[in-house]
Amino acid sequence: MHNPVEPQLEYVFTITAEIERPRSAGLSPTGERLHIPIIGGTVTGPKLKGRILPGGSDWPIIGSDGNSTIEAHYSIEADDGTLIYVVNKAKRVSSPEITSRLRSGEITEPDQYYMRGAPVFDAPDGPHSWLRNRIFICSLAPAGKQIKIDVYVVG
Repeated sequence: MHNPVEPQLEYVFTITAEIERPRSAGLSPTGERLHIPIIGGTVTGPKLKGRILPGGSDWPIIGSDGNSTIEAHYSIEADDGTLIYVVNKAKRVSSPEITSRLRSGEITEPDQYYMRGAPVFDAPDGPHSWLRNRIFICSLAPAGKQIKIDVYVVG
């Protein structure tokens, strides 16, 4: 019997999303739901270049422990005009002090919290179809009105 392939990570691109201030949708049994509009941004890297289209949203839930379950939906327009739909589900785990600093928009060193995700890309047939045929993970770093997302393909 053969052993499974050991997964390797390869950096493919960085998403820098421009966001508006979070708005609270109120408390529920699962926590506080926020709405964070995604209004633009860029995609740069060796495997994809383009821009983030306005109109996306992030809908995190902040649990009673202060940690977040994140789900963002938005679109990338690649440099060649291809539209790519993105759903990124992520987790943010941090101390109450760091959570407060992040929520106020203060720039906080990424080693002060855990923020990782698993984006899924829906790309049409053509040069970007590889995006729908791979598993990706990402590391996120919010910084005021932007969030930087380094994306890696799992090989």
